[in-house]
Amino acid sequence: MKTIKYLYDKKMKITDVKVWLVEGVKYNWTMLKIYTDEGHTGVGEATNWPGSQIVEAAAKELGQRIIGMNPMRIDFIWTKLYRDLNWVGPYGASMCAISGIDMALLDLKAKVLGVPVYDLLGGAFRTDIRLYANYWFTGGGHKAEDYAQQARDVMSQGFKGVKFDPFAHVNYLYGEDLNTDLGLSKEQQDRAYEVSEAVRRAIGPEADMMIETHAMLNYKTAVAMAERLSKLDITWYEEPAGPESASTLRAFRERIDPKVSICVGERHYTRHGIRDLLEKHVVDVIMPDITRCGGPSEMKRMATMAEAYNVQLAPHNPNGPLSTLASAHVCAAVPNFFRQEFMFNDVPWRDQVIDHPIADMIVSGHLHLSERPGLGVDLIEEEMEKHPGIREARPGFYI
Repeated sequence: MKTIKYLYDKKMKITDVKVWLVEGVKYNWTMLKIYTDEGHTGVGEATNWPGSQIVEAAAKELGQRIIGMNPMRIDFIWTKLYRDLNWVGPYGASMCAISGIDMALLDLKAKVLGVPVYDLLGGAFRTDIRLYANYWFTGGGHKAEDYAQQARDVMSQGFKGVKFDPFAHVNYLYGEDLNTDLGLSKEQQDRAYEVSEAVRRAIGPEADMMIETHAMLNYKTAVAMAERLSKLDITWYEEPAGPESASTLRAFRERIDPKVSICVGERHYTRHGIRDLLEKHVVDVIMPDITRCGGPSEMKRMATMAEAYNVQLAPHNPNGPLSTLASAHVCAAVPNFFRQEFMFNDVPWRDQVIDHPIADMIVSGHLHLSERPGLGVDLIEEEMEKHPGIREARPGFYI
């Protein structure tokens, strides 16, 4: 009781917010840390791309706006920033900054209370968070045998689910034959199916196989490939259309086999952004990104909304280590959790910029959350500074 009284009687104030741009495996991470006059700190992540320097600037701007505020008033700060920044748009870079600040405030408050973040979110349904692997296909070429071998490597490490984009022309880092009409030639369609079929054989019939499209197929092609890939018992078909129109997804839902689940959400921000999707019943799984959607507080609210429509949560997470941990804390605290995305291949300093390595938390395709306060880690500033963000374009990296 003494600790609780301290929280609400003492007017703790935010004194500083530091922001770092750190090189990641595909693009920069935006990391931040909040400091207070009582010596308490909290860490967060606001990663998004392309345009990481815009996100960095937004995080610095919003960090200045919360100086002097009481960090315990997490929802108040979220709402104030959301309403203040609504004039420049409720989504995009400003929401990434809000997401990182929200994450850091939850981490700070949980550390003051001496509890894990998932306790602030309502308590844990589970602390072993089931993962699926992404970014496991970085070796070899866009050939069936290359994908199959790498998929077997993933399964050998205990994972029971994989995601990949089998469409050569939309693969961000290794496809250069993008068609302006977002179509696929017959040969490209065949190759996408052959790659997917090889992966299914490699992982076996029991494992989950998620197909990513990045919303880079036109409607006709997306429908055709969904029908063809349905033969492989895919777990979901991701982003068959962009985030602009739930009605387009409704039309897509009505055209394809009902057994093909649809998953979207990485570009849908806040509870307001998913309302139309849920009301139109066009998704089976929602995949908000914690560094974009509004942070852990908002992801929990989105998950609760989705629960009312019997839709599952599977957070999008191709980001840095704090994104991984914060997403896992939300997954721990909601009943409608399915799986969390995990970057199978990453930069070696992912575990060097935090004081408790994520590698030590991964067992048989699950991330085990500890009872350490907050997110369970702190940022190591000198290690982040050894890997500054990339600020000039280079091949294979998105700034």
